[in-house]
Amino acid sequence: MKKTAKIERNLTLIYWKGDKFWLGKILENPEIMTQGRTVKELIENIKDAYYQMTLDEIPSGYRIKEITV
Repeated sequence: MKKTAKIERNLTLIYWKGDKFWLGKILENPEIMTQGRTVKELIENIKDAYYQMTLDEIPSGYRIKEITV
């Protein structure tokens, strides 16, 4: 089984304090949104949501190529 390589990139987190939780979404992918009890937890949750939305369910025959964006 191949390991999925994590490609690091900088993204912009938009966040605000709701009634009980910190809420946030990724500016570059506004459909990715989550919450956390603290800003630290929000950041952990948004990273998890980003990886789940962008890296899960990749077929077994995938290829990897580094590109510059």
